[in-house]
Amino acid sequence: MSTSDTVSPPKPRRGRPPGRPQGAADGTDQRKRLVEIALALYARYGYAGTTLAAIARAADMTPAAVHYYFKTREQLFDEIHEAHIAPMRTRVEAIFHEHAGDPVSAFVKVAERFVEVAEEHGWIAPVFFGDLLTESQSFRKHVRKKVDYKTQAAFNDRIRQWQADGLLNPGLEPSLVMPSIMSLTMLFMAARRKWKDDPIRKDIDRETIRRHAMALLGHGLGPGKA
Repeated sequence: MSTSDTVSPPKPRRGRPPGRPQGAADGTDQRKRLVEIALALYARYGYAGTTLAAIARAADMTPAAVHYYFKTREQLFDEIHEAHIAPMRTRVEAIFHEHAGDPVSAFVKVAERFVEVAEEHGWIAPVFFGDLLTESQSFRKHVRKKVDYKTQAAFNDRIRQWQADGLLNPGLEPSLVMPSIMSLTMLFMAARRKWKDDPIRKDIDRETIRRHAMALLGHGLGPGKA
């Protein structure tokens, strides 16, 4: 056999080096898509019921492909927290700066903002109320790492000072004021889906919830006897 007839053996195929999943969309777009899918699942199942495997199924991807973008669901929630929750907190803080001498007006404005947020982000209430009320510790443990307890304690002291100055009802428990406002707004906004077959509350809409919260807060937060 001549040299020209010699057939060279095929070169061994190299495995695909680590990196973005083959055939995947642009990395930024894919991450954004996975976050949007996670938020939609949060709205239905909360944080505890939304695993990376569930996100992979909804995205029609393999779990390994999702792991390329987010190693854990905690990492995914961290991104959601920075993109959505942290800005909300900043806006709430700004409202209190804008109404520094009128805490009743500030809390009413915050309640209005919470109604808007619940309308814009259907996952907020199911995550914070559903998961905080379940026996699962996974969400609470992760969220606690993001809570600035010193800032919360300072805000509670600020409420006590407003009470001492006669600007807020002295019968209020400072640590329960913000959770109460969230319950009046975000929780009721989320409950609307459950009330579709409720003969008494089926017609409750966003404006009704907003008006109810404004009326209740305007009197319940006003200065008066304990």
